[in-house]
Amino acid sequence: MPEESVGEIAELYLGNLLYAIERCALSLESDEKPLDAAFYRGIGRKLADAHGRTKPRSPDRP
Repeated sequence: MPEESVGEIAELYLGNLLYAIERCALSLESDEKPLDAAFYRGIGRKLADAHGRTKPRSPDRP
């Protein structure tokens, strides 16, 4: 069986990763570090957006 790539593993566990990133951001906010929280949310947003671009579009959506 061939080794999985980082991208394949990240895609498989993307929901878990996004959840963990958001939990990290919430913790940073509670530590009064809003810029750090925003940084991690930005990473989560980039991952979610990239995943959305890899999904096939339905025929009724441009």
